[in-house]
Amino acid sequence: MKKALILASVPSMIEQFNMNNIKILQDLGYEVEVAANFEEGGTLSCKRLQEFKEELEQKNIKYIHIPFSRNPFSTKNIQAYKLTKKLLIENEYELIHLHSPIGGVCGRLAAKKCKKTKVIYTAHGFHFYKGAPIKNWIIYYPIEKYLSKYTDVLITINQEDYERAIKKIKTKSIQLVHGIGVDKNKFDFEMLQEEKSQLRQELNLEEDDFVMICVGELNKNKNQIMAIETMKDLIAQNEKNIKLLLVGEGNLKAFYEEKIREYHLENNVYLLGYRKDISKLLKISNVLISLSYREGLPVNVIEAMIAGLPLIVTNCRGSRELVQNGVNGYVIEDGKMLFHKIKEIASAKQMNKIDTKQYEQEEIQKKMENIYRSIEQS
Repeated sequence: MKKALILASVPSMIEQFNMNNIKILQDLGYEVEVAANFEEGGTLSCKRLQEFKEELEQKNIKYIHIPFSRNPFSTKNIQAYKLTKKLLIENEYELIHLHSPIGGVCGRLAAKKCKKTKVIYTAHGFHFYKGAPIKNWIIYYPIEKYLSKYTDVLITINQEDYERAIKKIKTKSIQLVHGIGVDKNKFDFEMLQEEKSQLRQELNLEEDDFVMICVGELNKNKNQIMAIETMKDLIAQNEKNIKLLLVGEGNLKAFYEEKIREYHLENNVYLLGYRKDISKLLKISNVLISLSYREGLPVNVIEAMIAGLPLIVTNCRGSRELVQNGVNGYVIEDGKMLFHKIKEIASAKQMNKIDTKQYEQEEIQKKMENIYRSIEQS
């Protein structure tokens, strides 16, 4: 049987972005294995990491621990590179599909002498983007340019990265695939008013509350502090019926809890942690906000688009690509703009739902199957 390897620095990259790819490869006749640092979950909690391992075992997918460090300058990555190289030589995979900057570097360097192994690398957002710090260009761009000669297919997930790759990177094939694909049926559905009311009651939300939702890891890049600071200003203007749901776990959870107490926002800002009912939470919300400094192509924003929610996003690559300003939402520059756009939408400002076909699962799966088939024939 043909063998394929999906490799990333952390298991969350596999769990969140590659289960559909695994299924496609299996349907094409591949035995699929996955490799990552299975002692660290990335954005997965310890409990969820254990559940994910069990899910892989149930699906007869072998998982291999390689001690990648997310710090690109860590010496642990030297050992990770050596183990990756040993893994590739011993298994003679027909193809490897790489994710994350560290996985992309170690995997491509390790595959240099594996002439029969085809290499696919998905860039989930180049670190050298418009407006990036100059050090990112000095460090990451030369690395990507060098490794491109060991890449059979480079996949970009947003238009800006695709255009930059076409202009600045020489590799055999550069493809634009709009993310992992979102299952439309999970988000484009009608929810009974009774169900909405019940969920709102469980979350201590009143029927007339204007509800904002922000989904993502609680970290510096996702910038939820802007939403909390803006909520302080809104409450100061007596906007008591505006509520904010922060969904996700992360290393800033304790800091955000402290800020919520400091600003006396306990009745207006709710930290919900990890949730499996995102689709229902979107249905009881009035607007999705995404305030990241950096994005590749945010899945949570696409999910909200499909659910029909208006969007407020910061002016960063990936996010701004999803918003037609003034049509299905707004692109903002700072907290002051966020404040005004929230009030504008809250005062019954109607927004439109736009076509999301290119971001939907069925369309993405077709593209990925074509890529896998074409690399077999190359």
